[in-house]
Amino acid sequence: MGFHRRLIVVILSLFYCSTGSAQLCQGSLGDPIINITFGAGSNPGASLTAATTSYNYYAGDCPADGSYTVRNNTTNCFGFSWHSLSADHTGDANGYFMLVNASIQPNAFYIDTVKGLCTNTTFEFASWVMNVIKSSACSGNTIPPNLTFTIEKTDGTVLQTYNSGNIFAGQTPTWKQYGFFFTTPAGVSDIVLRIFNNASGGCGNDLALDDITFRPCGPLITPSIVGSPATTVSICEGTVRSFTFNTIISSGFSNPSFQWQESLDGINWTDIPGAITNTFTKNFIATTTTGNYKYRLSAAESGNMSSVKCRVVSGVLTINVAANPVTTTSSNTPVCQEGTLNLAATGGTDFQWSGPGNFSSRTNPAVINNAQATNAGKYYVVVKNAAGCPHLDSVIVVVNAKPVATTTFATTTICSGKSVQLSSGGGSGYKWIPATSLSSDIIFDPLASPRTTTQYMVIVSNQLGCADSAYIDVTVVEKPTANAGPDKISIAGSPVQLNGTVSGQAVTYSWSPPLYIDDIFSLTPTVSVPVGMDYLLTVVSNAGCGSDTNSTHIYFYKDLFIPTAFTPNNDGKNDTWNIPAINVFSDFEVTVFNRYGQFVFHAKNNYQPWDGKYKGVPQPAGVYIYMINLKKDNKLLKGALTIIK
Repeated sequence: MGFHRRLIVVILSLFYCSTGSAQLCQGSLGDPIINITFGAGSNPGASLTAATTSYNYYAGDCPADGSYTVRNNTTNCFGFSWHSLSADHTGDANGYFMLVNASIQPNAFYIDTVKGLCTNTTFEFASWVMNVIKSSACSGNTIPPNLTFTIEKTDGTVLQTYNSGNIFAGQTPTWKQYGFFFTTPAGVSDIVLRIFNNASGGCGNDLALDDITFRPCGPLITPSIVGSPATTVSICEGTVRSFTFNTIISSGFSNPSFQWQESLDGINWTDIPGAITNTFTKNFIATTTTGNYKYRLSAAESGNMSSVKCRVVSGVLTINVAANPVTTTSSNTPVCQEGTLNLAATGGTDFQWSGPGNFSSRTNPAVINNAQATNAGKYYVVVKNAAGCPHLDSVIVVVNAKPVATTTFATTTICSGKSVQLSSGGGSGYKWIPATSLSSDIIFDPLASPRTTTQYMVIVSNQLGCADSAYIDVTVVEKPTANAGPDKISIAGSPVQLNGTVSGQAVTYSWSPPLYIDDIFSLTPTVSVPVGMDYLLTVVSNAGCGSDTNSTHIYFYKDLFIPTAFTPNNDGKNDTWNIPAINVFSDFEVTVFNRYGQFVFHAKNNYQPWDGKYKGVPQPAGVYIYMINLKKDNKLLKGALTIIK
């Protein structure tokens, strides 16, 4: 190798190499020439061809020494000494990976042949690898995998190798990419790729492999959309727009060629005719179909551009031609005046409403409370989808006038048991609430016969189905009643209080005659009669609902009369010992004793005539002694009482 050739290799090594243990490409990569992803699906995955690996295929989980399986997960292998994996290295739960239990003797995991490569072109050979055994297994003395990546001529001559070093076990499952890059020498277009297991089997040396790739490696190509900081720009369907794509290419090519490519799916790429500089302008016309349009720049040394195996590619620039929203609008029209109007639209994520009376709203549904005639008309809405593309839609709203409910009077008063004619107007339909005590609840003028005071509501509707309400209060006045209270007793003109009561609303009352009474307009007046008299209590309804009267009698005694004998023989004559005037005194006590000094009758403050019995037992005929304490002026009355049979 001459000095200049060696200098170029050194420069490429400095540019492409990682400073870590793996010598991975740090520039731009091309599409994989070899891309072993092992696929995806349910367990187990298909076996590899015999020429790809020297290991034996095992269809289940947890392969034995010298075997492998293809799976999207592995669980609790060898007494939980292996990590349980739930996805491939990309995180795809259905993605397969190759799970290997290394053979006792070192052997090759993977072998493949690549043909038709360009000379003097740099390629990266790499794989994602995981040590699946836990660091706590084997008493902490696990055998770590140790891999050698080799590139050979087809005759077995080794062109370049890379050793991963020991891949140590960890407490958590960790994927890491290992590999290196090399440059094809002159005259070499076909090579053999090999990943070799250097460690011996035993307790350890168990691993998973995923995404084994062999791909071109070149200078770093950094693309951009002129005028945009992002690598993805969205435009709306029907937009006329031009975009200029530019690239910055680091040093590394001596005489590069360029080719812009386009893809609609990000997988299949097509060369764009004439787009062979590092800058490209793409015009989008109004009829461009919606979708994601992806662009990238591919590059290779001059003379190698015709082979896709020799190209490296930039990152992807995306122009998203977003579909305009497909919208619908609706409302609860027609609504009645003073009702709630709801406007709704579909098909987007942002809504801007406008309408009559300078209406504006960004809510959806939009709500108008207390709708009036001025709210009727056409409402517009600009609907935008997540890409910001707008669409103008509209809806027409009708606000129907409501009737004005009227009544011929708001309040009225009737006597209990009477009726009143209600009346309303303003519409074509009527509904009265409550319906009880009405001759009909669906006519404008029902006859009302309520038993108690009632508020009636009438709902008046028009031919448009709109309604209004009005109220009539009917006050029911009961017929008055009078109760003059119990008869009273007066001794020698002592004052007596009457105890009258009345019922009814809005009444007046008075006593007659107006003699010996202190206030004829009081329900509890005081009277001082010289003789026995009747007093009449009269109550009159001020609402014209009638009147009522009731009387009480005042018994007059000149003195307290105490009978000296009675005959309790149930003949209806003189059967009890009765002292009628004694209840005049507010505080008294009456006691009767037999001839042995035992009391056989007692009354205090409330005298009831004695029937000649003690505890329900009739007392014998004979003479008894009574004692009456009136508790007034220290007056104590004593005497003899005879029971005659």
